[in-house]
Amino acid sequence: MVSDVSYDELHAFAERLGVPRRGFERDHYDIPEQLHPAALEAGAQLVSSRELVERLTAAGLRRPKSGPRAVPEA
Repeated sequence: MVSDVSYDELHAFAERLGVPRRGFERDHYDIPEQLHPAALEAGAQLVSSRELVERLTAAGLRRPKSGPRAVPEA
């Protein structure tokens, strides 16, 4: 679960669903499948993974995993 507005909005939404803050990872919450209907009823939108990344990136909220650092060429 992500927000394309702010992390504050995301945390507040997760709290209303009863999802603990420890479930937050970089830019999203993984929520249990049994919470999906409640999230949708509360206003969440089901989107593809591609659209999710596009929305996060457009909002400046994307925090990708750190990949291996490139080794400078000699």
